[in-house]
Amino acid sequence: MAQTIKSAVHVGPSLSKQPFISKWSARYRGATIQDLEPPAALSLNPTDPVSLALNAAFEREYTHLTVVDSETRGLQGYIAIPVLQAQLESGTVKPEDPISAAMIKFQRKGRRYTVITLDTPLEELEAFFEGVEDSQGQKQEFAVVTDADRRFVVGVATKEDLEEFVKRRPA
Repeated sequence: MAQTIKSAVHVGPSLSKQPFISKWSARYRGATIQDLEPPAALSLNPTDPVSLALNAAFEREYTHLTVVDSETRGLQGYIAIPVLQAQLESGTVKPEDPISAAMIKFQRKGRRYTVITLDTPLEELEAFFEGVEDSQGQKQEFAVVTDADRRFVVGVATKEDLEEFVKRRPA
């Protein structure tokens, strides 16, 4: 089903030929993801128990954890803690189950991924969250921050991180 975008400032390739116009660009003033000061990434393995993911996320107050291959450290997917909590409450997964039973796997075939690094301008991050940078036009709740070569995960940036940055920055 097609999603209707109700924001007046959201102008993307699927809606118009005009470039994306950020609603907060005056507050960014050249800031990059590094200015958000994202905490270090916490990556778990698919074989780790669900209880480890839950405890680690609560200890660090993380909402998303990345899942990497235990040997290659290649990014395989992620765990969204609110979704994991719902799965535990419904009995879909148990604390002793492996993370692979609850993780959301990245679909690599036929998709172009946007590389997000510490040097990515906040306007580009906002566009990514609004679905402008995503080939599917889907809005995103978080971004996996990697090195430029996509060899390792540096951190995770969320929409909330961006909103907090804007609140702290005078207009």
